[in-house]
Amino acid sequence: MRAAFDRLISWTGVLLAAVLLIAGGLLTWANTFIGDQVEQQFSAQDIVMPEGDALTSLPDADREALEEYAGSPLDTGAEAKAFADHYIQAHMNAQGAALNDGEAVTYEEASAKGRELSAAVADNPAATQAQIDEADAWMGLRESLFMGNTLRGLLLYGYAFATIGTIAGIAAIVSFVGAGFLLLLGAVGLVHARRTATRTAGAPVPQMA
Repeated sequence: MRAAFDRLISWTGVLLAAVLLIAGGLLTWANTFIGDQVEQQFSAQDIVMPEGDALTSLPDADREALEEYAGSPLDTGAEAKAFADHYIQAHMNAQGAALNDGEAVTYEEASAKGRELSAAVADNPAATQAQIDEADAWMGLRESLFMGNTLRGLLLYGYAFATIGTIAGIAAIVSFVGAGFLLLLGAVGLVHARRTATRTAGAPVPQMA
């Protein structure tokens, strides 16, 4: 009875190990596929990480976040996030601050301000050139922020996709380690079950008094 129970537990462990091996294989495939896709899609954009003067003009925190990637092709999720959060966003903030007394501006704020000033100019035949230029500047900022946010969103989607690939790779390693552990336990259990069965078969049969 003990030997049969040991075999049942051991084969269950072997079965679970097989499931983990399959899962590990699929997760490895996902990790490789995502990594290849991220690299291909980013490389196709032909973006080079900023360096030199393009870095020195940035705030200290943004410059420090980008320095390790300076001059390299943007082809990884980490580079995409750094470029989106510390280069594109920094320029968007600087453009907004130039028109808004040093304060950064969101797309919605620039859009509302641009429409307001444009409407005021349109309703005022005596609008000065300075008023027209201000309205144009805010509408131009609106367009810049729209394009900047769009590009940031695409880059951050790529970063999120790359992160999923990294998680899949870690999960694959865990699956393979778990499968190896269960296979080892299963093998030990089957050996123990065999020895138990042998001892039971060789035990003397009790004699009737």
